[in-house]
Amino acid sequence: EELNARGLAATYPVILGGAALTRAYVEQDLHEIYQGEVRYARDAFEGLRLMDALMAVKRGVPGAKLPDLKQRRVKTTTPALTVDEPAPQGRSDVATDNPVPAVPFFGTRVSKGIALKEYASWLDEDALFKGQWGLKQARTGEGPTYEELVESEGRPRLRGWLERLQTDNLLQAGVVHGYFRCVSKDDDLILLDEHGSETTRFTFPRQSRGRRLCLADFFRPEESGETDVVALQVVTVGSRIGEETARLFAADAYRDYLELHGLSVQLAEALAEYWHARVRAELGIAGADPAHLGGMLRTEYQGCRYSLGYPACPDLADRAKIAALLRPERIGVHLSEEFQLHPEQSTDALVVHHPEAGYFNAKGRP
Repeated sequence: EELNARGLAATYPVILGGAALTRAYVEQDLHEIYQGEVRYARDAFEGLRLMDALMAVKRGVPGAKLPDLKQRRVKTTTPALTVDEPAPQGRSDVATDNPVPAVPFFGTRVSKGIALKEYASWLDEDALFKGQWGLKQARTGEGPTYEELVESEGRPRLRGWLERLQTDNLLQAGVVHGYFRCVSKDDDLILLDEHGSETTRFTFPRQSRGRRLCLADFFRPEESGETDVVALQVVTVGSRIGEETARLFAADAYRDYLELHGLSVQLAEALAEYWHARVRAELGIAGADPAHLGGMLRTEYQGCRYSLGYPACPDLADRAKIAALLRPERIGVHLSEEFQLHPEQSTDALVVHHPEAGYFNAKGRP
């Protein structure tokens, strides 16, 4: 707003990214209110390509231009409800008679010094090589295929980085997780103490159409007289790896910086998946887990993990409630005033045991 008011927006292009943003939101909604260039970058590599394009345009390089802005798909208008068709109310059709798992404990536990070998097998190589490191076949179809690039560049560099991380002791993997009694009421998930009194309440958005799902629906309703359980977790690979990426950036070692930063993000996610699997095992719902990582990444299991900032639970302010319950400062994780986890290579989540729980957009259909 200040740059707009001072007429300086055109001088300062803005590049945004992150899990809580979409390309359409940045390049349509935000582009409309900012008087300069606003672009979305899926990852650091796309950010660098945008910076190159911006500089080329600024310098007047012949033929230089920015990529086209993302155009939002035009949705079919939903017919207005008539007087005889009142807006739907109440819970979705999610079952309320599924078994409530027995948990190994109530409260929280801290685990530190988790060895890389414990969670390295959960690393999503495609997300690392394609999304973070930008490995891809040339658009012309010439040159090595993606699979050949993985073998000749991706995995050798990955092995080198993993060896360096251990040699230089750059990983400080830690987890705090816990189980809490709970019930639901309307769109709220209410956490309870051992006496049945409310300690914390989360309010989640509900779909306005389709099944009208809401995350609260996957827990026993308050009026049932039964209590349910929810698992919470915060994981981190520590601050040292972030300090090393900052050092590489300051030394203008940009390729190493981008590779290590991308790897650190995916290692945090691998640790989260590894501990998520442990939580499902502790809940007794891991018996049908797929045998291979691909099936796990396709969520072919019971017990979904929901991270804050995503469509089913978009309110980042809820991180303060999770932090108050889990006290992640015990593993070196702190929450900023903007509800961001520090170190960056950290994640938080709720694990929902209900067999119907899946990923859905609260604004539309599952």
